[in-house]
Amino acid sequence: MATRRLRAFKRWMDSKGIEYSDALQFTDNEEGIAVRAICDLKEGDVVASIPKQACLTVKTSGARHVIKETELAGPIALCVAVMYERSLGPLSPWAGYLQLLPEADCLPLLWSADDVDSLLGGTELHEIDVYHGFGMVPLADLFNHKTGAEDVHFTSVSCHLDSDNDVDIENDDASYSSTVDEPFTQSSPFRNSDEGNSSVDSCNLEKSSNSEENPMFLEMIIVKDVKSGAEVFNTYGSLGNAALLHRYGFTEANNPFDIVNIDLELVVKWSLSLFSSRYSRARLSLWRRLGYSGCVSQNSEYFEISYDGEPQVELLVLLYIILLPDETYHKLDLAVPTAGDFAKSLNMILSKKRTIKSGTDSERKDLLLTKRVRDSLLSLANIRESFYGSDSLEDDIDLLKRCCRIRERKLYHSLMLRVSERTILKQLRVYASRSSKSTKRSYPLRKKFKWT
Repeated sequence: MATRRLRAFKRWMDSKGIEYSDALQFTDNEEGIAVRAICDLKEGDVVASIPKQACLTVKTSGARHVIKETELAGPIALCVAVMYERSLGPLSPWAGYLQLLPEADCLPLLWSADDVDSLLGGTELHEIDVYHGFGMVPLADLFNHKTGAEDVHFTSVSCHLDSDNDVDIENDDASYSSTVDEPFTQSSPFRNSDEGNSSVDSCNLEKSSNSEENPMFLEMIIVKDVKSGAEVFNTYGSLGNAALLHRYGFTEANNPFDIVNIDLELVVKWSLSLFSSRYSRARLSLWRRLGYSGCVSQNSEYFEISYDGEPQVELLVLLYIILLPDETYHKLDLAVPTAGDFAKSLNMILSKKRTIKSGTDSERKDLLLTKRVRDSLLSLANIRESFYGSDSLEDDIDLLKRCCRIRERKLYHSLMLRVSERTILKQLRVYASRSSKSTKRSYPLRKKFKWT
């Protein structure tokens, strides 16, 4: 059933030339707006067409001159553009669209310091800072997000593009980076699903708005069959729960893109608890000379633990080197400058026919998983687990099941993030506890939790 605000939005879409299929039904209830199929949808069906001039961006906003003069850019510039248009009320060209937006959202950026400390302590959220997307696409953001299981994709269409060159672009946060006097660039949140960061051929809003015959627009296309009555999902990108909560104010159960980071600083502190400072620095130096490094973000170096509890191979190599017997370490240390091939050097210390740089990731990791390395992984997992405080994972799960997602949004989504991350650490302990004879077996699948 269409509510008053949905009817107003539909009238606004008609006025802007936004077309959508009669097969789509918009619903509005206490959980928000959703899009459902009222008949079977087939792969390849076009369900919406959105002129890019209808998108609210920095360059299409009435505040564009002020934003340009103040040299604002990126998400801050978009925030100013949206605030300006909302301040105009019914006079804004996007009034019919903006009235759908909530007055406030569950973004941790807006939480009090006490809430952040009490609800998000120990989580990865404090490491998140990158936000992609410089515009808002009406209609597109009515579709709810589903990680890795979306039903629709975008295609950018223009008279300047041959049909063979139409670019399938993934909606990485239901937003659109537009420019009036510049072509689409690699910074556009719509990424070519086949070619990574390819840019769209010299097409822009200025050209499209001046072309009466062939305006540039976005099409929403069904990418897999959807049964009648089922909700139709979009995707905001392949994001873990920390990024989803930071950017959009929600989380997902069993998100396959969740990760937990173990900082290099934490590994160094663990090493210093067992060995001297000189010893630890020397082992770390050798690791770097062999060409290894962790992930780097905001001047922080760290190692990722995947959704299933597998650590980066770089972390295993570092632990292996830290725990080498002195004699073996010195042989490797002398071999590195002369060998010029760290694969050969590591092959020497592993005393295996396979080298650390050959074979699959699983094979390389198996060679490194000595008992001492597995014990060190357990220690690091326990140290990282301590960041969440005294409550156990089971305590968090129990509280999450009793929490109301609608009335207690902050608590619900912060608990979902904590449970997701702590479950990964639990999987890391399972991974580290496997006997050497079972390293080639797959470890247990994560339990699928269902939340009410």
